[in-house]
Amino acid sequence: MPLLPARVKFRKQHTRGWRLDHVAGTGNEISFGDFGLQALESGKITARQLEAARVTASHYLGRSGKMWVRIFPHTPVTKHPAESRMGSGKGEVEYWASFLDAGTVMFEFAGITEDMAREAMRRQAFKLPLRCRLIKRRAIA
Repeated sequence: MPLLPARVKFRKQHTRGWRLDHVAGTGNEISFGDFGLQALESGKITARQLEAARVTASHYLGRSGKMWVRIFPHTPVTKHPAESRMGSGKGEVEYWASFLDAGTVMFEFAGITEDMAREAMRRQAFKLPLRCRLIKRRAIA
């Protein structure tokens, strides 16, 4: 079952002009774990893609370590059915998505080795439509 909000005030949202060249000012550093998966480009991730990436990493890691999902698909994306005439209002909600800026940390891991984190994130990156990279927590000295 893909992620979606439990309750929303309005079923459909106005479409907003998402900047596809924007760099994240917040949410671009590791907050919880030791390793993170960071988006290198702006774009849209659907709830299904996010869930597929989460399942892939948790399947690879098993019971070892801890994983945090830092993004959530809050935005409904609507679509008209195929071959429908113009007009007749806004289409129904097709899926839920999360719009990301470049540099946003999507997943974080703790309690695992760097090799395990690298492999888990490599598997996750195959499920996502954006280019990603592994980042490490800076050592406090």
